[in-house]
Amino acid sequence: MKRIGLLVAVALGTVVPALGTALAQQYPGESMIQEYFRRETQRLAQRCLQEVQRAEDWPRLREKYRRQLLDMLGLWPLPPRTPLRATVTGKIRHDDFTVEKLHFQSMPGLYVTGNLYVPKGRGPFPAILYVCGHARVKKNGISYGNKVAYQHHGIWFARNGYVCLTIDSLQLGEIEGIHHGTYGLRRDGKWHYRWWWFSLGYTPAGVEAWNCTRALDYLQSRPEVDPKRLGVTGRSGGGAYSWWIAAIDPRIRAAVPVAGITDLEDHVVHGTVEGHCDCMFMVNTYRWDYPQVAALVAPRPLLIANTDKDSIFPLRGVVNVYNRVRRVYTLLGALDRVGLQISEGPHRDIQELQVAAFRWFNRHLKNDTRPVPQVAEKLFAPEELKVFKELPSDQINTRVDELFIRRPQPPVPKDRKHWEQICRRWLVQLREKTFGGWPRSEKPHVRVNFNAARENVRVVALEYGGPEGVDRVPLLLFLPAKQQVSRLRLEVVGPEQWKRLQGWFDRFAFAPAQPDQTAWKALQRWFAKQGPTAFVIPRGVGPTAWTPEERHHIQILRRFYLLGQTWDGMRTWDVLQAVRVLESAQGQKLLASCGAKLAEDWRLVIAGRGQEAGMALYAAAMYSGKRIAALELEHLPASHMHGPYLLNVLRVLDIPQAVALVAGRGVRVELISPQSGRWDYIEQVAQALNWPPERVSIRRPEP
Repeated sequence: MKRIGLLVAVALGTVVPALGTALAQQYPGESMIQEYFRRETQRLAQRCLQEVQRAEDWPRLREKYRRQLLDMLGLWPLPPRTPLRATVTGKIRHDDFTVEKLHFQSMPGLYVTGNLYVPKGRGPFPAILYVCGHARVKKNGISYGNKVAYQHHGIWFARNGYVCLTIDSLQLGEIEGIHHGTYGLRRDGKWHYRWWWFSLGYTPAGVEAWNCTRALDYLQSRPEVDPKRLGVTGRSGGGAYSWWIAAIDPRIRAAVPVAGITDLEDHVVHGTVEGHCDCMFMVNTYRWDYPQVAALVAPRPLLIANTDKDSIFPLRGVVNVYNRVRRVYTLLGALDRVGLQISEGPHRDIQELQVAAFRWFNRHLKNDTRPVPQVAEKLFAPEELKVFKELPSDQINTRVDELFIRRPQPPVPKDRKHWEQICRRWLVQLREKTFGGWPRSEKPHVRVNFNAARENVRVVALEYGGPEGVDRVPLLLFLPAKQQVSRLRLEVVGPEQWKRLQGWFDRFAFAPAQPDQTAWKALQRWFAKQGPTAFVIPRGVGPTAWTPEERHHIQILRRFYLLGQTWDGMRTWDVLQAVRVLESAQGQKLLASCGAKLAEDWRLVIAGRGQEAGMALYAAAMYSGKRIAALELEHLPASHMHGPYLLNVLRVLDIPQAVALVAGRGVRVELISPQSGRWDYIEQVAQALNWPPERVSIRRPEP
């Protein structure tokens, strides 16, 4: 690939200054991205549960929503119910109950540790699954599990005639897994991010939901348990897991999620996402607001409980969720089965919320409306409740994020017809699962910011985006001043390229006055070597960059994810829209009015480096026209495990398959890669379909 950015920097030297100080301080992209998030959130909130207008709608929609939620948790189709291999490692006998220390495997090697509180007397008893929030109980480097911190709930239930299984979460259990992936892990003084969770469509919420599902299987296997009277509760993280299992598993007959839900506005606009790790969120493929999760419990008994001063589950959002769900219960004639309990206090396990939960289960699982006779209390030291003496060597808890999502094997086509079927299926899945967050309207709104010519070169600075103006994207073109363009090169600019290119934009796109003589001469020398070229600068880069502080940037990327998008996915949209701008009637008219001429049969070469090469690739994959003649992709990652990070893409295909998909349309693809052995799949397809050798070329980059 031609090193355009480097040539620009050398040509301009110190003549063209870097991005202006005032602009660098203001970061206009910050206000743009915040307004974009506000509008996207508002759209999703407005459509949430709007399909549900009559009671007759609910059975059909509930099943559709349930399947979508399972998919967004990585659980569709459901994993096989392998043997639980449940093992009791010890017992504690109390005058009122017995505690069994146990573990089971929700899938082979995925251990769930827990304590089973069994009341004295004759059963079968109603049973409660208690799922724990984030409470670290660790001594001398040994984790005792967060079940230890929540033991008082299990004790109360057992003393009052319930079997209660309190299970550890993946993170903060006896075997310490990971909930913080995209939020970041702190190791060796540095932050490490698992952005590939986006591409894999993985969330630890799915693991927690599956562990809860298998916990219900275990409870139903116990002779002391009435399998038709199962409830679930938990607070904070456990509140969220209560939502997952109550929504997806109809065996739950009553639920009390405590401090575990709020709406998208709180998370995305008001920033509560910054106080949560990834186990609190599904992969929002179908672009839900959270009342839709809550509504899936209807018409079963549901009590939403929270405090009024909770900073990470704010009162406004909790009440909004309740009101949306209350409407569904009202339609179903089940208003007596939904409730809202608000108690005074911060984000804490306070007594009033415990009592409200106990009363709710008594009412709906035991038909008992008497006052609660006693409060919950802790009785045992952490060491007494520990399950394992030694952790099992075959555990996968610490790497379940790599194994939980099943990735498809890439098929090698038998013939051309088979290949067309494969590609059609990929495109359908990409539109639904990866790029479902793209805008509905494909028509970009375009305006000219700068137009000038000198001798043999014309500069046209365009800007395009949606009608609201909150996702504006700059497009800078260097074209011949007096002749038609038959072949145009479109460079996708990323953060690193921008550092070398910002001088061009400062002079030719943002300057209030005409560029000076020296800048024009430098540009003419460069243009004589490179020819007609356009630069697209997707959102979040250069003039639309937001504040660059690392932790702030991380939380912006997580907000995209909550909206069913990714930053890389939306930048791919921006590249695709650049192509549409150039070929659209509006774009052609604007260029003509600027004195620029594109030949009737002009063709486009799209080029990118690193992550931006991946965006160029997928823009071409999702493009349905005939203008793209070639791709030049330098240092393209060989797998989405290394970017670009596109929602669920690894559940559909990986980068080698995307290259083959584009090449199969007759687009010439040049890969500049240091390791040619990574692209075996492309060679297999090329051989099966008898492609000409120039269709896909792989060469090493120049030193």
